[in-house]
Amino acid sequence: MFKKLLFILLLMFLSISVDAQIAVIANKSIPVNQLSKTQLLDIYSGEIRSWQNGTPIFVFDLTTENNIRDNFYNLIGRSSSRMKSIWMKKLLSGEGDPPKEFKSQDELIKKIASTKGAIGFVAIDKVTNDVKIIKIIE
Repeated sequence: MFKKLLFILLLMFLSISVDAQIAVIANKSIPVNQLSKTQLLDIYSGEIRSWQNGTPIFVFDLTTENNIRDNFYNLIGRSSSRMKSIWMKKLLSGEGDPPKEFKSQDELIKKIASTKGAIGFVAIDKVTNDVKIIKIIE
């Protein structure tokens, strides 16, 4: 009985850890292969607006109903609500527009694949060969 319970708990733990993995993805044209959490925060808060080669960064996001979004922001050190207030301030001061939001991860992937300079995030199991992974956050 104990072994069976332990096995079930182990399976639950493994499924939770797989769900927690988030892939930061980008259009295949971007000139970087990896980013730090600090760089991601700077990109998602609008502090960095172009890639090293001068290509504009197009930041894409998931809608607030998506728990992947909350997990991503928490993993880079900010809550979704904090990010929303950062973008509201930038919008009101004319410093930039908030990231375009998508309802589904599949939609987001298609848009990133077709937009030069684009970046976003999805669950690791949603990633396709149409984009490149630049960071996996657990």
